[in-house]
Amino acid sequence: MLFGTVAYGLWGLFPLYWSLLASPGALETLAHRMIWSLVVVAAVLVGTRRVGSFLLVLRNRRQFGLLALAAVLISVNWGGYIWGVTHGHVVETALGYFIGPLVSVLLGVFLLGERLRRAQWVAVGLGAVAIVVLVVGYGQVPWIALVLACSFATYGLVKKVAGVGAVESMAVETGVTLVPALVYVVVLQATGSGTFTSLGAGHTLLLVGGGLVTTVPLLAFAAAAVRVPLSTIGLLQYMTPSLQFVFGLLVFHEQMPPERWLGFAIVWAALVVLTVDGTRRRAPAPAV
Repeated sequence: MLFGTVAYGLWGLFPLYWSLLASPGALETLAHRMIWSLVVVAAVLVGTRRVGSFLLVLRNRRQFGLLALAAVLISVNWGGYIWGVTHGHVVETALGYFIGPLVSVLLGVFLLGERLRRAQWVAVGLGAVAIVVLVVGYGQVPWIALVLACSFATYGLVKKVAGVGAVESMAVETGVTLVPALVYVVVLQATGSGTFTSLGAGHTLLLVGGGLVTTVPLLAFAAAAVRVPLSTIGLLQYMTPSLQFVFGLLVFHEQMPPERWLGFAIVWAALVVLTVDGTRRRAPAPAV
């Protein structure tokens, strides 16, 4: 429970961290996040003596191909999230992670051939209604939320199919993105457009610290996932968007007109239905 709380709590605090990096722009911040995450993960691989298992993944074409796809998906997710936070859309990013479980359900139906129970259909239907309400509330499609929800749900699906440990998986993903990220940062610095060394030591430390900030909650999540029931993990996951939502309202003072409150309320109702149904299904059968 402690590991799970640390993981989802740190993810929930992300708006406070990434909002400090509005100056470089989302792409430069994303590139540094990839580079320094690889440095941290490489240290973890060596420290935990898992280099051998990492090399086995590299030799497995199927797993490597899936993780390369996962690298693209998580790059889209990270980039969209950083852009949203640094452009005053923290509440919408929270909405994306609230919608994520509903997208995962739909992926299970269309890509894995799973059959939905009645409660799951109700939850998905409520989610669709919520999107319509939010389109009206925002005056446009909440594309940031949809990009985050779809990219992260698909990322989770690909990772599930790949079946690789968290550390090895992240090492491959950040390794795949290292070259384009490094090239982008070098070009920025060479043309005088980069901010790595031009905005002071504090800014440089924030960019470097992005690797640690990214890796620590992932490792905590991996530790929690093997120690607590899946139903508990399912409940803990709502801590992240809930914290982000609160920060969007109280710290960043984003506007929430009645239409958006209604849309969020419908999404929360859908998640309650989904969570109650999942908890009942995972509950142990009574002793006879």
